[in-house]
Amino acid sequence: MNQNKQSKTTVFYTSLLYLCSFFLFLEWLHPLEDITDTRNVTVFILFAIYCFIISLFQFKWWISFILKGFGLMFVVHGLFFDQMIFSPLWVEQLILEFSFNMKALFSQEFYYLTPLFRSFLFLILIWLMSYLLHYWFVQMKRIFLFVLLTFIYLTVLDTFTAYDAGISVVRAFVISLIALAIANLLKEFDQESIRFTWMKRTSAWLGPLIAMVLFTTFIGFIVPKAEPKWPDPVPFIYSASQGAGGGGGTIQKVGYGEDDSRLGGSFVQDYTPVFKAEVQEQHYWRIETKDVYTGKGWELSDEPEYQELEDGNIPLETFADSVETDSIDGYLELQNTSIGKLIYPYGVTKSKELTGAGTIFSYDSLSESVRTDFQVPEEMVGYQMQYENPSFAIHTLRNSSESDPQEIMDQYTQVPSNLPERVVELAEEITGNEDTRYDKAKAIERYFSSNGFEYQTTEVPVPQGNEDYVDQFLFESQVGYCDNFSTSMVVMLRSLDIPARWAKGFTSGDLVENNPGDEKDVYQVTNANAHSWVEVYFPESGWVPFEPTQGFSNPTEFHMGEDPNARENRDDTIEATGSDADEELGQQEQIEEEEAEPAFGQSIDNTESSEGNWWPSISILIILSGLSMVIYKTRYRWQTRFMSAKLTKSTNAKTFQDAYHYLIKLLHRKGHGKDPDQTLREYARVIDSNFGTSEMRQLTSYYERMLYKNEETIKQPDELTKLWKNLINQIMG
Repeated sequence: MNQNKQSKTTVFYTSLLYLCSFFLFLEWLHPLEDITDTRNVTVFILFAIYCFIISLFQFKWWISFILKGFGLMFVVHGLFFDQMIFSPLWVEQLILEFSFNMKALFSQEFYYLTPLFRSFLFLILIWLMSYLLHYWFVQMKRIFLFVLLTFIYLTVLDTFTAYDAGISVVRAFVISLIALAIANLLKEFDQESIRFTWMKRTSAWLGPLIAMVLFTTFIGFIVPKAEPKWPDPVPFIYSASQGAGGGGGTIQKVGYGEDDSRLGGSFVQDYTPVFKAEVQEQHYWRIETKDVYTGKGWELSDEPEYQELEDGNIPLETFADSVETDSIDGYLELQNTSIGKLIYPYGVTKSKELTGAGTIFSYDSLSESVRTDFQVPEEMVGYQMQYENPSFAIHTLRNSSESDPQEIMDQYTQVPSNLPERVVELAEEITGNEDTRYDKAKAIERYFSSNGFEYQTTEVPVPQGNEDYVDQFLFESQVGYCDNFSTSMVVMLRSLDIPARWAKGFTSGDLVENNPGDEKDVYQVTNANAHSWVEVYFPESGWVPFEPTQGFSNPTEFHMGEDPNARENRDDTIEATGSDADEELGQQEQIEEEEAEPAFGQSIDNTESSEGNWWPSISILIILSGLSMVIYKTRYRWQTRFMSAKLTKSTNAKTFQDAYHYLIKLLHRKGHGKDPDQTLREYARVIDSNFGTSEMRQLTSYYERMLYKNEETIKQPDELTKLWKNLINQIMG
């Protein structure tokens, strides 16, 4: 009985130790929303809880694998799919997604990895950590390394990113002290073989431990602290990571400017607020585009002609109607009204002014800018915007077969007549192995990240005399900011007769209010977020944004879509079957329209796709997990019934041996395990002594006779079965 109590006590404290490892692991997940584009970290935390619970119960490896595997599939399904899980369409799309990503992975084209696949890899990492932490904390009780790595991780983030890890470090400190105390205490008991009798009174040692931890934490708060030895690096890093653009001159202040005729030169960061935005997702904030590259900067091919808009309806046609979109509304509070133009997201359809400034909207189709004229001066102006947020299908972009309209080719493939030939040769070299427009654009977009180019805001040269701005950046300085990167990509694409244009506005800004559920998040955008990027024309899709600037990521959504070649082959097959098949094809197309797949939207980057769909999956997963745990916890009861029925039905020696082995296993489970140096007879006497019976000695005696005398038949099956059942009832009772 003492062994049973000792076992239960050990399980309690090892479980407490594993719980500490889980809370330490959470400290690695909490910063993700602040230092990456990951959204809805709650989903990953729930999956971590699920994996840690399964590891805690120590299921057999194949049961654990199945449960965690199903959990992973449910999470992926809830985040990225609308159709029924494990349906043929679901399986087909998943196979297509994984085959595409595996090709990109093996070819080291990591830019092509989709959000679904990156989320899948992150979930696998959580799965593995649940196992590794159980091994380190519970089995080996060597936890110091993970504690040390956690503190290094938090302090580095606190020092070199905008994440404030002050509270996280305190939490990790408290958890680590408790975990170290439990781990070392269990080690001492293992080494000295000390009984756990007094540890039933947890307060005898857990109370002083918690008191000491709290006292140490309190001392850490109140003691005097030395001033930092060097300035906080976060402002410098933050400034180096933001975009800039516009205007010539040697030293300038970053921000939006209308004169882009002479680009280049250094600038200083300016964090003056421009606007606040309440939106569901991060995206570019667009102001205008320009179409003529002069060799020094950007101009418009004609004077803008603004036409007044009625009721704030904006006639922008940036992308085709066939592009998948989500209808979204947002709110923008303009804090700097001197810009004089509307700052809008992609797909904007309507803007309504809410603050009483009497804004008159006028639209210029050449630059796609919307001028704002205020009838009543206001320090702050608020707009409500309706827009269609696009998600571009990669298969459609890659397999675009239509020819470009002549007016698009004439306007957006223009380059100066004196453009250096080496710019054209470089563009041809970069894209020499690519066949499609999309792949050529991606090749140029990636070129800047692996060929020595650096994002830099100081000591950026201005081209002099006959120097070309793009040529100077590509072959001489290789340092600059967004204007250098975006202009160079546009010019190289145009040199290949691919229509492209230069767009400018603002990045998404800084997240200042993260609201749960369907509530919109709030972003603060300053002059430091001014930015320029690239738009490439695709005949079947329209203008698609690309992001070549070093250190920036494209917030535009992309998804795989359906391969037109595969669809064509399927259509040909169906057509060959006759008129009945034509009817099936019509029905199939109707089903596909009703069950249209969502965009493989944003997961480690942005996991809001199909946001409301994963709750039912999680609920089903919880129910299945609970049912599995109930079955697992009661496994010895139904195994005992099965063995009893088998022993009653069969009278051969093998059945009795199986029953005896099961009896030994059950006794070990209940804390009455056999010592390695004990004989079966000695062990049987101990068991009978503990339970006050003689059944174990009789069963053991008969087992030894069968084992050593090779008896193959049971002479007294009813009596042995009765002895076995009586002892089982004693153990289970």
